[in-house]
Amino acid sequence: MRVLVTGAAGFIGSNLVDRLLAGGHEVIGYDNFATGREHFVREAHQSAGFRLHRNDLLDLAALQQAMAGAGLVVHLAANADVRFGTHHPTKDLEQNTIATSNVLEAMRGAGVKRIAFASTGSVYGEAAVVPTPENAPFPVQTSLYGASKLAAEGLISAYCEGFGFQGYIFRFVSILGERYSHGHVFDFYRQLLEHPGELLILGNGAQRKSYLYVQDCIDAMLLALDRATAAVNIFNLGTDEYCSVSDSVGWICAHLGLTPKLQYSGGDRGWVGDNPFIFLDCSRMRALGWKPKLTIREGIVRTLEYLQANRFLLQIIAPPRVV
Repeated sequence: MRVLVTGAAGFIGSNLVDRLLAGGHEVIGYDNFATGREHFVREAHQSAGFRLHRNDLLDLAALQQAMAGAGLVVHLAANADVRFGTHHPTKDLEQNTIATSNVLEAMRGAGVKRIAFASTGSVYGEAAVVPTPENAPFPVQTSLYGASKLAAEGLISAYCEGFGFQGYIFRFVSILGERYSHGHVFDFYRQLLEHPGELLILGNGAQRKSYLYVQDCIDAMLLALDRATAAVNIFNLGTDEYCSVSDSVGWICAHLGLTPKLQYSGGDRGWVGDNPFIFLDCSRMRALGWKPKLTIREGIVRTLEYLQANRFLLQIIAPPRVV
């Protein structure tokens, strides 16, 4: 099968590209390299089955050209800057919602009928039901990122109904693992390299989150694509556990052999739109036979080991801003 992967040079995208190529598929990569890295697709370039298009999804003509011959689109490209969404309110609309509209239109023009989409558990806002199932009622949206992803989900569902597409919507928790290049493990590790005696933590440290190792995430996506048959298939992806931010800090510091002074910004959330408790019910995905291999703690340690071995990543990405 020929698969077009948007965000192919990104964290999850590049790991998926490698898995698809290893499985004998042809891959058309599409990335504007806003956050993607050349280093992440270095191995893919060694394969005759890989072609890379360096374009933005807002360029519909370029996207339509790249789409030729694809049998499946895995749409992973997005602005994932949840924390600073209110600093640039139109970015989520453009990079998440309008970009998805362009992907769907390019598919329609090329006769491609199947799409897998990386959505987010953030679409549940501050859920009234925890663990949160896929059919939970949607509350008021609390982040521009979540709102833009929910709008993209709606477009995909409408194209499935109106044009006979088949959609796979995956609502991720935060993903960890090799090629991880933003998020709390990244931020904490960089802080501790710069000043190992102290660590600033946004919020009060009691926020409860769920995380999933990237290869477990890809296992689930590939399994769903193989076994789920509905016109619109929606799956939560996460582990059957959660941890507090303070738990994660403890694991990171223990791995590094550090005992920094912990400073908290205060409050029950780190930023506008930060959900203080995220825990998804993943029984629908489990019913297909999937089970994550790594615990949250193991995923955090694996991520930290990768960052320790690839410290160049900490130098090429702008330092975090504290608000």
